[in-house]
Amino acid sequence: MKTNRNKYRADTLMKAARYLKVVEWSDEDKCFIGRCPGLFAGGVHGDDEAEVYREVCEAAAEWIGIMEADGVPLPPATSGRKYTGNFVVRVSPALHQRAALLAMYKRESLNKYVETAIEQATGVKGASKLDYAVAEGPVREFPVRSKGSRSK
Repeated sequence: MKTNRNKYRADTLMKAARYLKVVEWSDEDKCFIGRCPGLFAGGVHGDDEAEVYREVCEAAAEWIGIMEADGVPLPPATSGRKYTGNFVVRVSPALHQRAALLAMYKRESLNKYVETAIEQATGVKGASKLDYAVAEGPVREFPVRSKGSRSK
């Protein structure tokens, strides 16, 4: 029985390795926050960066186990994902018109205008400085509570 449990744990940890994990310092919370945006919206909080990373890996594996037990398909993997720099955004005709007019006023293309707006909104300038990816598919709230960390 213990061997099967260890194999299952190893399998879920391997599946969890396919999802990007982010650990960053929060000045607001005064602690490290670890997330796995491809699987869940909650996070692991704590004072030790390495411990928070270990716990977010465990939480990702646990969440995969829950999804599999419930028969819910796993979302697309986010680790190592390549981005082309192209995507389609659907907006209302009024927003499209307003953005196009503002771009013309600034004497730049609509594409450049929207790129600048996204850079300002995300705090990321250029694709090479991208800190982390947001997963496709459903993101579920999954508050994690574990020894030595704070859940938010």
